[in-house]
Amino acid sequence: MTLNIITPEKTLYSSENATSVICSGMDGAFQLLNNHSAIVSALKKGKVIVADNDNKALEFPIASGLVECSNNIVNVLVEENQ
Repeated sequence: MTLNIITPEKTLYSSENATSVICSGMDGAFQLLNNHSAIVSALKKGKVIVADNDNKALEFPIASGLVECSNNIVNVLVEENQ
């Protein structure tokens, strides 16, 4: 799936090879996988954890944000945790 993690200042991550995204939702963490149903959700302080086809796991600390998933495209709009 295509994944974009974007702040107001820059793009933190962009890939067409993401296999899993774990987000810190308001009611707890949740995971988005390939062919996930459409969703829009608010995010709280925590981490966005990304896995890709190379089995690499990357973590991005966030202060807050939103995630939108539709048609295997995931956009995560965040404020970085400083």
